[in-house]
Amino acid sequence: MSLDVLRRTYFSYAHPIISYGIIFWRNSSYSEDIFNIQKRIIRIIMNSSRNASCRQLFKDLNILPIRSQYIYSILLFVTKNKDQFLSNSQVHKINTRQTFDLYVPTTNLKVYQKGVFYSGIKIYNHLPTAIKDLSDDKNKLKLALKRYLLHNSFYSLEEYFNT
Repeated sequence: MSLDVLRRTYFSYAHPIISYGIIFWRNSSYSEDIFNIQKRIIRIIMNSSRNASCRQLFKDLNILPIRSQYIYSILLFVTKNKDQFLSNSQVHKINTRQTFDLYVPTTNLKVYQKGVFYSGIKIYNHLPTAIKDLSDDKNKLKLALKRYLLHNSFYSLEEYFNT
Protein backbone atom coordinates (compact mmCIF):
# COMPACT_ATOMS: atom_id res chain seq x y z
CA MET A 1 0.00 0.00 0.00
CA SER A 2 1.09 3.56 -0.53
CA LEU A 3 2.25 5.76 2.32
CA ASP A 4 -0.84 7.96 1.93
CA VAL A 5 -3.20 4.98 2.32
CA LEU A 6 -1.32 3.77 5.40
CA ARG A 7 -1.41 7.24 6.93
CA ARG A 8 -5.15 7.51 6.28
CA THR A 9 -5.65 4.08 7.82
CA TYR A 10 -3.79 5.26 10.92
CA PHE A 11 -6.04 8.33 11.20
CA SER A 12 -9.13 6.17 10.62
CA TYR A 13 -8.43 3.43 13.14
CA ALA A 14 -5.62 4.17 15.59
CA HIS A 15 -5.77 7.94 16.06
CA PRO A 16 -9.39 8.15 17.29
CA ILE A 17 -8.73 5.45 19.88
CA ILE A 18 -5.52 7.11 21.07
CA SER A 19 -6.92 10.63 21.24
CA TYR A 20 -10.37 9.93 22.70
CA GLY A 21 -10.50 11.38 26.22
CA ILE A 22 -6.71 11.73 26.32
CA ILE A 23 -6.78 14.71 28.69
CA PHE A 24 -8.36 12.47 31.33
CA TRP A 25 -6.43 9.21 30.95
CA ARG A 26 -2.99 10.66 30.15
CA ASN A 27 -1.72 9.93 33.66
CA SER A 28 -2.86 6.33 33.46
CA SER A 29 -0.35 3.54 33.94
CA TYR A 30 -1.26 2.31 30.44
CA SER A 31 -0.18 5.47 28.62
CA GLU A 32 3.38 4.17 28.20
CA ASP A 33 2.06 0.95 26.64
CA ILE A 34 -0.12 2.95 24.26
CA PHE A 35 2.88 5.10 23.31
CA ASN A 36 4.90 1.96 22.52
CA ILE A 37 2.06 0.64 20.37
CA GLN A 38 1.85 3.99 18.58
CA LYS A 39 5.59 3.85 17.83
CA ARG A 40 5.23 0.29 16.55
CA ILE A 41 2.45 1.42 14.19
CA ILE A 42 4.63 4.29 12.93
CA ARG A 43 7.53 1.92 12.29
CA ILE A 44 5.25 -0.42 10.35
CA ILE A 45 3.88 2.44 8.23
CA MET A 46 7.40 3.67 7.44
CA ASN A 47 8.81 0.14 7.07
CA SER A 48 11.67 0.82 9.47
CA SER A 49 13.50 -1.47 11.87
CA ARG A 50 12.26 -2.33 15.36
CA ASN A 51 14.83 -0.19 17.14
CA ALA A 52 14.80 2.80 14.82
CA SER A 53 14.05 6.15 16.41
CA CYS A 54 10.52 7.32 15.70
CA ARG A 55 11.05 11.02 16.39
CA GLN A 56 11.80 11.87 12.75
CA LEU A 57 9.21 9.35 11.51
CA PHE A 58 6.48 11.20 13.42
CA LYS A 59 7.60 14.44 11.78
CA ASP A 60 7.72 12.87 8.31
CA LEU A 61 4.17 11.55 8.67
CA ASN A 62 2.81 14.71 10.35
CA ILE A 63 1.54 12.63 13.26
CA LEU A 64 1.79 13.82 16.85
CA PRO A 65 3.29 11.43 19.41
CA ILE A 66 0.85 10.64 22.20
CA ARG A 67 2.48 13.14 24.63
CA SER A 68 2.29 15.90 22.02
CA GLN A 69 -1.30 14.89 21.30
CA TYR A 70 -2.02 15.26 25.03
CA ILE A 71 -0.46 18.74 25.06
CA TYR A 72 -2.47 19.69 21.96
CA SER A 73 -5.75 18.43 23.42
CA ILE A 74 -5.30 20.03 26.82
CA LEU A 75 -4.32 23.37 25.28
CA LEU A 76 -7.43 23.32 23.10
CA PHE A 77 -9.47 22.54 26.23
CA VAL A 78 -7.92 25.46 28.13
CA THR A 79 -8.38 27.98 25.32
CA LYS A 80 -11.95 26.83 24.72
CA ASN A 81 -12.78 27.22 28.43
CA LYS A 82 -10.55 30.21 29.18
CA ASP A 83 -13.38 31.94 31.02
CA GLN A 84 -13.15 29.19 33.68
CA PHE A 85 -9.57 30.18 34.56
CA LEU A 86 -8.22 33.26 36.33
CA SER A 87 -5.35 35.26 34.89
CA ASN A 88 -2.59 36.67 37.08
CA SER A 89 -3.88 40.18 36.39
CA GLN A 90 -7.23 39.23 37.96
CA VAL A 91 -5.55 37.94 41.13
CA HIS A 92 -3.12 40.80 41.73
CA LYS A 93 -2.58 44.23 40.21
CA ILE A 94 1.22 44.08 40.01
CA ASN A 95 2.41 44.41 36.42
CA THR A 96 4.84 41.54 35.75
CA ARG A 97 5.97 39.53 32.73
CA GLN A 98 3.45 36.85 33.69
CA THR A 99 0.52 39.24 33.99
CA PHE A 100 -1.39 37.59 31.15
CA ASP A 101 -0.54 34.02 32.15
CA LEU A 102 -3.13 31.92 33.90
CA TYR A 103 -3.07 31.93 37.69
CA VAL A 104 -1.62 28.71 39.15
CA PRO A 105 -3.45 27.90 42.39
CA THR A 106 -1.28 26.68 45.26
CA THR A 107 -1.92 23.09 46.19
CA ASN A 108 -0.03 20.17 47.67
CA LEU A 109 -2.42 17.49 46.50
CA LYS A 110 -0.84 15.33 43.79
CA VAL A 111 -4.28 14.26 42.60
CA TYR A 112 -5.19 17.88 41.87
CA GLN A 113 -1.78 18.61 40.31
CA LYS A 114 -2.23 15.71 37.88
CA GLY A 115 -5.75 16.84 37.04
CA VAL A 116 -6.90 18.58 33.89
CA PHE A 117 -7.26 22.12 35.27
CA TYR A 118 -3.90 22.34 37.05
CA SER A 119 -1.98 20.57 34.26
CA GLY A 120 -3.73 22.68 31.67
CA ILE A 121 -2.69 25.90 33.41
CA LYS A 122 0.95 24.81 33.69
CA ILE A 123 1.10 23.68 30.06
CA TYR A 124 -0.67 26.82 28.78
CA ASN A 125 1.66 29.13 30.72
CA HIS A 126 4.71 27.44 29.18
CA LEU A 127 3.41 27.92 25.64
CA PRO A 128 5.35 30.44 23.51
CA THR A 129 3.80 33.91 23.60
CA ALA A 130 3.33 34.04 19.83
CA ILE A 131 0.99 31.05 20.02
CA LYS A 132 -0.82 32.29 23.16
CA ASP A 133 -1.62 35.53 21.33
CA LEU A 134 -3.61 33.51 18.77
CA SER A 135 -6.07 32.19 21.37
CA ASP A 136 -8.86 34.45 20.03
CA ASP A 137 -8.68 32.89 16.55
CA LYS A 138 -9.25 29.14 17.04
CA ASN A 139 -8.22 28.10 13.51
CA LYS A 140 -4.93 29.98 13.59
CA LEU A 141 -4.28 28.69 17.10
CA LYS A 142 -4.85 25.07 16.08
CA LEU A 143 -2.58 25.45 13.06
CA ALA A 144 0.24 27.18 14.96
CA LEU A 145 -0.02 24.77 17.86
CA LYS A 146 0.05 21.72 15.61
CA ARG A 147 3.05 23.13 13.70
CA TYR A 148 4.90 23.83 16.97
CA LEU A 149 4.20 20.37 18.38
CA LEU A 150 5.08 18.61 15.11
CA HIS A 151 8.34 20.53 14.87
CA ASN A 152 9.37 19.60 18.42
CA SER A 153 7.73 16.15 18.60
CA PHE A 154 7.68 15.97 22.41
CA TYR A 155 7.97 12.53 23.97
CA SER A 156 7.27 13.72 27.53
CA LEU A 157 5.96 16.68 29.49
CA GLU A 158 9.40 17.19 31.02
CA GLU A 159 10.78 17.62 27.50
CA TYR A 160 8.04 20.18 26.79
CA PHE A 161 8.80 22.16 29.96
CA ASN A 162 12.56 22.10 29.28
CA THR A 163 12.26 23.84 25.88
